[in-house]
Amino acid sequence: MASTFPVNSVTFFIVLLSFCILSVTQSSTIGVKYISRLLEIQDQERALPSVQLSAARGVLNRLIPSHSSSFEFRIVSKERCGGELCFIINNHPSVGEHGAPEILISGVTGVELSAGLHWYLKHWCGAHISWDKTGGAQLSSVPKSGSLPHVQGDEILVQRPIPWNYYQNAVTSSYTFTWWDWERWEKEIDWMALQGINLPLAFTGQEAIWQKVFQTFNISSSDLNDFFGGPAFLAWSRMGNLHGWGGPLPQSWLDQQLTLQKKILARMYEFGMTPAVILEGAVSREVPAVDIPAHVLHVSDCLDDLNPGDQWRRNHEFPYVLPAFSGNVPAALKSKFPSARITRLGNWFTVGGDYRWCCTYLLDATDPLFVEIGKAFVQQQLKEYGRTSHIYNCDTFDENTPPDDDPEYISSLGAAIFRGMQSGDNNAVWLMQGWLFSYDPFWRPPQMKALLHSVPVGRMVVLDLFAEVKPIWPTSEQFYGVPYIWKVTVSFPFFSPLVLSDKCMLHNFAGNIEMYGVLDAVGSGPIDARMSENSTMASLFIVGVGMSMEGTEQNPVVYDLMAEIAFQHNKIDVKMWIDIYSRRRYGKYVSSMQDAWDILYHTVYNCTDGAYDKNRDVIVAFPDVDPYIISSSQASIRKRYHHNRKLISRGAFLKETADDSYDHPHLWYSTSEVLHALELFIKSGDELSGSNTYRYDLVDLTRQALAKYANQLFIQVIEAYQLDDVHGVAHYSQKFLGLVEDMDTLLACHNGFLLGPWLESAKQLAQDREQKKQYEWNARTQITMWFDNTEEEASLLRDYGNKYWSGLLRDYYGPRAAIYFKFLTESLERGDDFRMEDWRKEWIKLTNDWQSSTNLYPVQSNGDALDTSKLLYNKYLKDPDTYDH
Repeated sequence: MASTFPVNSVTFFIVLLSFCILSVTQSSTIGVKYISRLLEIQDQERALPSVQLSAARGVLNRLIPSHSSSFEFRIVSKERCGGELCFIINNHPSVGEHGAPEILISGVTGVELSAGLHWYLKHWCGAHISWDKTGGAQLSSVPKSGSLPHVQGDEILVQRPIPWNYYQNAVTSSYTFTWWDWERWEKEIDWMALQGINLPLAFTGQEAIWQKVFQTFNISSSDLNDFFGGPAFLAWSRMGNLHGWGGPLPQSWLDQQLTLQKKILARMYEFGMTPAVILEGAVSREVPAVDIPAHVLHVSDCLDDLNPGDQWRRNHEFPYVLPAFSGNVPAALKSKFPSARITRLGNWFTVGGDYRWCCTYLLDATDPLFVEIGKAFVQQQLKEYGRTSHIYNCDTFDENTPPDDDPEYISSLGAAIFRGMQSGDNNAVWLMQGWLFSYDPFWRPPQMKALLHSVPVGRMVVLDLFAEVKPIWPTSEQFYGVPYIWKVTVSFPFFSPLVLSDKCMLHNFAGNIEMYGVLDAVGSGPIDARMSENSTMASLFIVGVGMSMEGTEQNPVVYDLMAEIAFQHNKIDVKMWIDIYSRRRYGKYVSSMQDAWDILYHTVYNCTDGAYDKNRDVIVAFPDVDPYIISSSQASIRKRYHHNRKLISRGAFLKETADDSYDHPHLWYSTSEVLHALELFIKSGDELSGSNTYRYDLVDLTRQALAKYANQLFIQVIEAYQLDDVHGVAHYSQKFLGLVEDMDTLLACHNGFLLGPWLESAKQLAQDREQKKQYEWNARTQITMWFDNTEEEASLLRDYGNKYWSGLLRDYYGPRAAIYFKFLTESLERGDDFRMEDWRKEWIKLTNDWQSSTNLYPVQSNGDALDTSKLLYNKYLKDPDTYDH
């Protein structure tokens, strides 16, 4: 998560910013020369063709083993692809011969080969590939081996318009990946390769690296017990938002995760995602440093002289991104180095500023020790992993505002941070998330320019983290000439600043479950950025697109489209794309489903109000507020449910949280239209009930409709309370609680909506009983309430990681609502005020008890999705008065 709240998100462009230095000639030669040379090195360090061929064949065998002999893969040069990264699909020369392959797929890397396989299955066979939790792969439409469709006419050549396809958010590692073992990671890397992702973050296991680094600075393992967070909170301890919470980390965890990271990096490298820099027994090829002070680097109109097609754009590489030192240090370092400039940061949402968990220590980037630690961290990673892509992520200012807004000071900080990377890897490039420029008003143009221009030409890439909703590139002159990535973000703990010269799709926060998207923006945003009014500059400096969701395994339609845009040169007709998507998703044409998806495209997947979609449905984010405040301040809420035009900014969200603890649910579409889409889904059940992808979507859509209905039921409870109608409170509250129970039953019908797998995967990583208890507590706490609380005061970090998971509704969300309703009824019966303190005491006790409990939850679905959806639709939603039309 970034900071300020647990954050974390899917689409983005990587834009490479080249600064103009003193003259047109210098700007067009220094930046291009450096980037070109660096990418040549990455090309040379890529895995051998035989290794990449083996990786692509492994994907084929794991995805569709029955067709392992139907495809042949070949690695080709970029020259064969017109100087760009591409894949080529042909009929195999021996097609028709007995036992011969049918389709030949050629590509520059193993990633291109895998993406080409996916492209063929998708566009010739009508297949669909998504995560297992969201229905998995639909391959029933693929003809039998020996009968695959031929490619008509000439070969199909698909080039990348820009080299990089980025993936992940700094907090995805905690919201989604925390408990993954190698078996699950192998599936994810296969998914990445099939989607054409070639620039993923690689953050697993870094605590073991830090342990070894800090030991060289006389910091013991016991000194680090209070520095690292627990397994489920590592993303935020890495960013300096908290320390110690959920810990300490057992040594077995550190060792286990480092071993896992080595497997992850090795597999990424095999696909061509990872350029190999062998440091032991080999001579490192280095790019000569550009010996020009950072303060003379600037952007000017001379950027127009850098033309599309210049050499650096042709030497593409597919690196992974490793972490770098941001200045976050353990408390013990202050006593070991008393003269070091170390400051303590402010409180990050703990109750009462609890020093046990908050107020981490930050080493000033201008202190000489900063470069020493930064160098040691990079070098230790190179020693452990044996190779690097030369690209390092560092977000020192992720919700940590610099103490001085003087541009010269900001420039000196940025230069010092980069020196820490470069001292360990002379070819280092700084990849920075651009979230801070969107969220923190501190970053005005002078400060933004100072940071972006503090690094030598071609050595920084920025992620435009929330580009599908609030892009930064149009208002910052394309990041003042720094390369960037257009990125879609899909989920993050309250605020997670991401800075990369990329256009990115953030999409969701904290992995909350909500049907949501901005498909039109995804289908056109990256192209708009490339073809902006400064199109010559844009096409040169946008170096990628990407997905930066805070949590994965949801809304597969959004990620399918975002992955495809990485290979598209023109805008996608999303309406036409959706028509084809529904056929691929379920493996057949069903007229009613075509109509249903047309509705979803124009409603839930067409959010254009500009609001952040942080799921605050009443069920999963129950309000901690006096009922009279809700009713008086929200007199028009029911109207808003039907007309849904309110724009809620992130700042407004925080203000509402702080002022009255009632976070208004986001609604941006006509509920009556979505109910009609649900009717069409149910109608299609006779033909599609055997489809796992259909069952997932049916459960999700039914959940979406019932959740919005529950928001309205809650308002009816409050209105009855305001009218002193004790019978009305009893009626609507019982209906609300019954709905929660029924939704739990619905969610139990699909594996994608179960609490059990989250908890069991945590316990499976434990080495003993104490670890099992600690890991399960971490898992339960992340999705409910963070930090210690008093008997009467709950943490602001509550329900940020909420989930619509079966088991969580029945045993936590439902009982919590029942407590609140109990005090409403008692208030009316006694004729006194609502007892806020008593409500909070019982709610907090419920939370603490649930977090510490160890009861088991199913890991396999139970129940018929279609029958349950029909039942609940008829019970709650069929009445035409359920929603205003």
